Amino acid sequence: MRQNVASMKTKYCNKIGEISAMMRAEDIMSKDVVTISGSATVAEAVKLMKNKGLRALIVEPRSGRDPYGMVTETDIVYKVAAYGNDPKTLRVFEIMTKPCITVSPDLGVEYVARLFANTKIRRAPVVQNGLKGIISISDVMHKSDFIEKSKTYFELYCEENPSAPEARMYD
Repeated sequence: MRQNVASMKTKYCNKIGEISAMMRAEDIMSKDVVTISGSATVAEAVKLMKNKGLRALIVEPRSGRDPYGMVTETDIVYKVAAYGNDPKTLRVFEIMTKPCITVSPDLGVEYVARLFANTKIRRAPVVQNGLKGIISISDVMHKSDFIEKSKTYFELYCEENPSAPEARMYD
């Protein structure tokens, strides 16, 4: 069996690579990102979000070294509407999350999901030498292949060699 395992690894290496190639953040992110200046009013942010059908906006950095921020509908409801603040006078920078957690485009979808779960966030900008996109829990749910699990070398071997003693030992 040991020799078979070694030959299985060699024989199925390419096949496994195709089956288990992990999707990355850039594969499922939304590339059409809407940004807003931190100095914009919350009313302007709400109008933009309504017009574009969005739940969040990325807040542009003020300079190259400044981190990205994010303003979400939750920020607006919890920090503006709930306290009767005037959205026409309140600025985005006063209620936004900054710095926000960002994701590399090369990060595997499984790790994006784990990051979201551990930090209790729902979306993150995808950044590498500038803003590339945005990824959300909806993207992970609807665009990724996390439900399809890759097959092991042994499973592939058993499928191709059903009469092999190793394949029949679990019958």
